[in-house]
This record gives sequence, structure tokens and C-alpha cells, in this order.
Amino acid sequence: MTTQFFMPVQNVLGEGALNQAIEIIAALDLKKALIVTDSGLAKMGMADQIGGLLKEKGMDYAVFSGVQPNPTVGNVNDGLAALKEAGADFVISLGGGSSHDAAKGIAIVAANGGKIEDYEGLDKSKKPQLPLVAINTTAGTASEMTRFTIITDETRHVKMAIVDKNVTPLLSVNDPALMENMPAPLTAATGMDALTHAVEAYVSTAASPITDTCAVKAIELIARYLPTAVKEPKNKEAREQMAYAQFLAGMAFNNASLGYVHAMAHQLGGVYDLPHGVCNALLLPHVERFNQDAARERLDEVGKILNQNNPDLAGLDVIAAITKLAGIVGIPKSLKELGVKQEDFGTLADNALKDVCGFTNPVQASKEQIIGIFEAAFDPA
Repeated sequence: MTTQFFMPVQNVLGEGALNQAIEIIAALDLKKALIVTDSGLAKMGMADQIGGLLKEKGMDYAVFSGVQPNPTVGNVNDGLAALKEAGADFVISLGGGSSHDAAKGIAIVAANGGKIEDYEGLDKSKKPQLPLVAINTTAGTASEMTRFTIITDETRHVKMAIVDKNVTPLLSVNDPALMENMPAPLTAATGMDALTHAVEAYVSTAASPITDTCAVKAIELIARYLPTAVKEPKNKEAREQMAYAQFLAGMAFNNASLGYVHAMAHQLGGVYDLPHGVCNALLLPHVERFNQDAARERLDEVGKILNQNNPDLAGLDVIAAITKLAGIVGIPKSLKELGVKQEDFGTLADNALKDVCGFTNPVQASKEQIIGIFEAAFDPA
């Protein structure tokens, strides 16, 4: 079996990465950026900070700050209108997964035409997207370097999974200095999102020696540094190591894909507009319990890595270790706490089984089994 490996052509990581990235952008002969971000980062002045750096290099910019936490078809459409009005010839996404996903949606439709719904599924585009630079401010989603884009269709209440080589940014930027102001709950949720990426990629049916190496190192770093990053937001070592961890996890799942945790979490986000990382963290131990017979050796290895890199997890099996780590960083304990309704489980399961992320789960499930996983996560004993 052959394997393909996808990631941006250029990636800058570590302290000072932003300044280096501006130099790289300046050499691309681009004229005007549309900076795609959320209202919070715009109000903090981060978008104009990036814009000021561009102006110093002779480029212009406009800001679209209408991205929601779970970006929607409407966000993409509004961003396309802003792009046209600005006359921008490239896009910069600034933020976490929401900003990156919205920017990818804008850039792919701008280059290919149609509407974002046309690109749901695998490799539906014909042409490369508008040039996209992804500047990351969180450590978790890895959307700044992947070919995955998740957009909520408000009409169907479904999160569309768009997996397309043409939505991969041309440059990703991970400067830990931009991550120091992340609040603890966001640090925890995005960190557990990264752990989910690594674990699902490691047990995926499409795993390879390359993705395994990335996933194992990511799990090691997350076990060691995530609790510190949550408790000590200004800890430079923890922030930098989590930036590397989430990037490695992104390299893993970008190429090995994911599993039922993401397929199910997407549905919770689409219906209830819940934080993606929190949904992943809640579902991860329950999905991996379902996967244990099919992926026991690999899951046992995940457990060992968690044990060896965090003394609070020593001696626990993989399910207990994942659950305890989520508790340490303050993740809610049940879907019930989040307002999820049991009567929706049938519809959620139907849609999860259609999600492209579930196709590489180590064992394929029935609708009843997916409902059973939702039930287990609804109110754990």
C-alpha cells in the first residue's frame, strides 16, 4: 500500500516565528491581505498588529472579524463578500481552528467558485485555493497546517467535513508568544483536541510509520506539558512544547485521518454549537473503550506513554489515564452537563456514520453502537 503525506510547503515554529513569517510573506509578491479572525482577537488589536507588520513591508490589508467559534456557511459567505470588497489577493487566518477553517472555506471558494457546500467530502476542488497564510494563536486544532476544514451548515445543523489537498495553507506560523493570553479553559480544550488527534491517528487504519512517529511524540509532550500550560499560562517552555505537540498531532491526523471521536464530536458541534475540543475530550475514552478489542496493542502503548510522562497518570490503563488527564485540566465530565439531549442520539448517530472522519476508525460501528457510545458519555458512572 502506498501512502501520501500532506502539509504546508513552509512552516515556522518557535519564539520569533511571526517576524520570520512576515519576511517570507514579503517575498511572495502579494499586494493585499484579508485577515480572517474573530471579534475577540480583533478587539485585542492582534489583527491590526499583523496588518501593521504587513504595511511595513509595503503590503495593504483589510480585516474580516466575523468568525464564530464553530464557523458557519454564513461566515464563509460574509468573508467572501469582504474579500471581494477589499480586492485582496491573499488571505491570512489569525486565531485557532475557527479562523483557519473559515479562511480555508473563503480561499477555496474564491478560487474555485460555487459555494462552500459543494466541497463537502474528499478532494472536491479542481484548483488550488487563493494563497493562504495561517497564523496560529492556540495549541490544539492544527488547522493551520492540515487539509481538513470543518464548516457548520446552519440549515442542516451538520458540521461538514471538507478534506481537500487544496485547502492546505502555503505557510503555517506557530509563535508561542501569541498563545500566552489563551484562557485556561481554551488551553485545556485545545490541548485535549490535540491529544485526540494523536490517539485517533495512531489507531487509524491508515496509520503509517511516519504518522506513528508524529503521534507518539505528540502524546508524550501533551502528557508532560498540557497541565502546566493550563495552570501557568505564561510558562514559555510549556507553551512552546504544546505548540510543537499540536503540530506533530496535526502531521499525524492530516495523513492518517481520524476516527469516531471526531465523527461524533462534529455532530454535537453542529446541533448544540459546543466547543469542539471539549466534545473530543469527553468522547475520547468512550470511543477508545469501544476500539479496545480491535486496537488493543496500540492503545496499550498510548497508556504507557501517558504513564511515563505524567506522574499523576502512573499505573493507570489508557482509558483511566485519558479520563484523569481531562479531569486534571478541568474538562466537564459528561455530555449531560453540556445540555446534550438523549432523544437526539439517533439523529446524531446517523450523521456521525456519514462523516468522512469515521471511515478510518479501527473498527466500523453500527448505529446502535454509536448511540451506545453517546449514552456512555452522557452520564458516566
